[in-house]
Amino acid sequence: MSKTDDFLKHITEGNTTKGDFIPVGAAMLDGETITGAHVKIPLKTLNRHGLIAGATGTGKTKSLQVLAENLSERGVPVLLMDIKGDLSGLAKPSPGHVKIDERMSQIGLPFEAKAFPVELLTLSEQNGVRLRATVSEFGPVLLSRILDLNDTQSGIVAVIFQYCDNNKLPLLDLKDFKKILQYATDEGKEEFTEAYGRISTASTGAILRKIVELEQQGADLFFGETSFDVQDLLRIDDNGNGYINIIRLTDIQDRPKLFSTFMLSLLAEIYSTFPEQGDSGRPELVIFIDEAHLIFDEASKALLNQIESIVKLIRSKGVGLYFVTQNPTDVPEEVLSQLGLKIQHALRAFTAKDRKAIKLTAQNYPDSEYYDTAEVLTSLGTGEALVSALDEKGRPTPLAATMMRAPMSRMDILTDDELNELLSTSKLVKKYNETIDRESAYELLNEKIAQAEADEAKEQAKKEQEALKKAKSSSSTRRRSTAMNPVVKVLTSATFIRSVFGILTKIMKK
Repeated sequence: MSKTDDFLKHITEGNTTKGDFIPVGAAMLDGETITGAHVKIPLKTLNRHGLIAGATGTGKTKSLQVLAENLSERGVPVLLMDIKGDLSGLAKPSPGHVKIDERMSQIGLPFEAKAFPVELLTLSEQNGVRLRATVSEFGPVLLSRILDLNDTQSGIVAVIFQYCDNNKLPLLDLKDFKKILQYATDEGKEEFTEAYGRISTASTGAILRKIVELEQQGADLFFGETSFDVQDLLRIDDNGNGYINIIRLTDIQDRPKLFSTFMLSLLAEIYSTFPEQGDSGRPELVIFIDEAHLIFDEASKALLNQIESIVKLIRSKGVGLYFVTQNPTDVPEEVLSQLGLKIQHALRAFTAKDRKAIKLTAQNYPDSEYYDTAEVLTSLGTGEALVSALDEKGRPTPLAATMMRAPMSRMDILTDDELNELLSTSKLVKKYNETIDRESAYELLNEKIAQAEADEAKEQAKKEQEALKKAKSSSSTRRRSTAMNPVVKVLTSATFIRSVFGILTKIMKK
């Protein structure tokens, strides 16, 4: 049996699957594509998380697009975090190209141009469905970790939340939270000290500075109402296709703190609200996080720990997480070890550091008698990748250098007119894009402070009135006393004179 026949048997047996699967391309050996040697990813394992990596321009985005299309086609909703702004073309069919036809012929798969149901979401003021969450929904633990607070400061945040719960003060946006922090060490100092002990102004000041830092990255647009319901990520269109929800993040590339804040809150909300799935045979939702290094580079240790915990636990909810980045070393080892599917596009070795990174990357893949993994990583062409997935029993499939299939949708962005047309038909835009600023902690505390000041002014006025009344009464008494004194003086003088004259008269008579 020839090497090619051995390899074909090796790949075919390793990619046998009884259930539904996604064919991502055809295996390659010695630089040649083996037509019909399809590399498959079982649908049921796509909640096991994954990685799409590779240097700029090697085809990562197209691989992401292929997975998103095939998931949608099988009725699985998708959430894409689009940092570069080049995924909106999923809403339109591919115009086709002779090179696409050649590629698909080599792979041995039919090609059908197709559009997919797309919903455009936004964290900022870009056009799209506005994504918001309230401070209360974050809770004290998550908010403290996002702000990277120490234990003392986290304790104060917990006290703030408890006070607001006890006093029915909704914490909706950041101005609510800042107001209650200021109140705890100013107008409400005595109230807080009596109920919870003294709160340090130095600690509240440090927390406020962290909040201002978050605000400077645009978080004031994210915190508030109407709060986004994660169940709206699970919609299916009339044709049975899962919606591809694209979050437009092109204007927050320089604001990684906001990106991390949003992503962590979203995952936490999904984990807390989605039911346990068990072995359902298909994922409920698949999330792709493009430019994942933006999360990990700026994340504090506490935030990284939270991300690692959610990555480990959220699989049980039927949710798959896929990190898209240039190099696997961008992802912490604790997270990388949880990623079952790896699609590794070419890496470039321009420096000694690059060569070292490539050797480390090669160690993340199963050993193969057919490939020198480190060498293949530098020789892959655009649209080619090393693929290692999990089979239906959770075992790694054979490592395969793969000619990746072409997307069925447009490999380009929508025009402004096409974007506006898409948004004009969105039901979610109408649901979430009205800004609501209902009465919350900020307004209620201002009313409380104003009432306290009015009561204090009233009490002061009462005291001043009583003092004035007392002063008037005392003055009146003095005046009466002064009015009587001349009479007393006259009577006293007359008595004295009469006494003197009486004595003198007696002496003269003698």
